[in-house]
Amino acid sequence: MSAPDTARHAALLTWYSDHHGWLVGWLRRKLGSSCDAADFAQDTFVRLIGRDDLTAIRTPRAYLTTTATRLVIDDARRRKLEAVCLESWAILHGGETSPAPEQLLETVEILAELARMLDALPAKPRSAFLLHRLEGWNYCEIAAELGVSSSMVKQYVARALAHCYLALEAA
Repeated sequence: MSAPDTARHAALLTWYSDHHGWLVGWLRRKLGSSCDAADFAQDTFVRLIGRDDLTAIRTPRAYLTTTATRLVIDDARRRKLEAVCLESWAILHGGETSPAPEQLLETVEILAELARMLDALPAKPRSAFLLHRLEGWNYCEIAAELGVSSSMVKQYVARALAHCYLALEAA
């Protein structure tokens, strides 16, 4: 192991021994579940593995709580997407069957990636794209909703499509 790797490993061990118990307790109070708290604490420390600058961080507990909070929020979003997928599946298939777990996971991951791509857009192009593609609104309806011209809506939708295309090409 090289010197930087050894230093990073030592810093991570120090953070873990000094703050893991505290983080689990903090998460337990926030989440009301010991099991979830332990899982999120572990995931928080996994996120630290690649960090080179742990020794430069002056408020480790603030950093840990921010990281853990983001993980909890990401998990809540994923669960919400999963619930919407299951609800849509039930509507489309009459509730007789449910998707295979692998199919559900793949769908949720694709939707989460699409949401991340669209989140990178400004509000109006994102809204125009979603209203047009998901709600089926025409450009005039969207223009009235957003307070812009129909030609601007056309540009917004084109911009969103180009953004998604470029993001997929980069991936």
